[in-house]
Amino acid sequence: MFWDSHCHLDPEVYGSDEAVDAVVARAVSEGVTAMTTIGSGYGLRGARAAAAVSARHPDRVWFTVGVHPHDAKIWSQEARDLLVSLGGQPGCVALGEMGLDFHYDLSPRDQQRQVLREQVRLALSLDQPIVVHDRSAGREVLEILTDEGAFDGQVLWHCFTGDVGYMRDIVAMGGFISVPGIVTFKNAGEMRTVAAEIPDDRLLIETDSPYLTPTPHRGSQNEPAYVRHVAEVVADIRGVTPEALGALAASNTRRFYRVTS
Repeated sequence: MFWDSHCHLDPEVYGSDEAVDAVVARAVSEGVTAMTTIGSGYGLRGARAAAAVSARHPDRVWFTVGVHPHDAKIWSQEARDLLVSLGGQPGCVALGEMGLDFHYDLSPRDQQRQVLREQVRLALSLDQPIVVHDRSAGREVLEILTDEGAFDGQVLWHCFTGDVGYMRDIVAMGGFISVPGIVTFKNAGEMRTVAAEIPDDRLLIETDSPYLTPTPHRGSQNEPAYVRHVAEVVADIRGVTPEALGALAASNTRRFYRVTS
């Protein structure tokens, strides 16, 4: 079994609810029997869309809810109330992705920091794991999460692109690391080094669909079926079979998201 730990099964991205359902069906046909769709981004619509997709595929698709750092400027009591409401629904397994993005700076940095802190506190109050977005922010995300006591719960760095030292510091705090399709790119030397060093019990894999399409499908829209290619490259790096790597990552994903069924 393969589990795509982080994808965005959004009908406006793929074209319609029917198109999303077809994406899920193709994934299952490729042995990707579980997916976590991320309900952050696209304002608050992303959270509602993620919940709806999961409701249509309760045995295949789990979901998260959160406010992406790009959207920190829309944080409000309404946003908080929506996360509380959806976060208590069947199928919701985490809050996020939340974090800092100083690459695009689509929301003011101080606002990103404050919204990250408020969502960490909310996740801890709801006893929900935390999915992290961390881009071009140095070590500030780790510093904020540590300051807020986030590692009293469970924390996952999605689409990790840091170096080995940063990965080890996160793992030492109890964090999990998810490897994206970037690892399949020819110039992904540092990420391949990281993928080799992640402890067995902290490793997840993802597509981040519809973004970051892995080789050999670069140039086309990404989808969860392609997580198999991530597994193949990471397996080769670690000297195991893709099936063994997929089973290991799926077990870790289930444990991180606390999925028991």
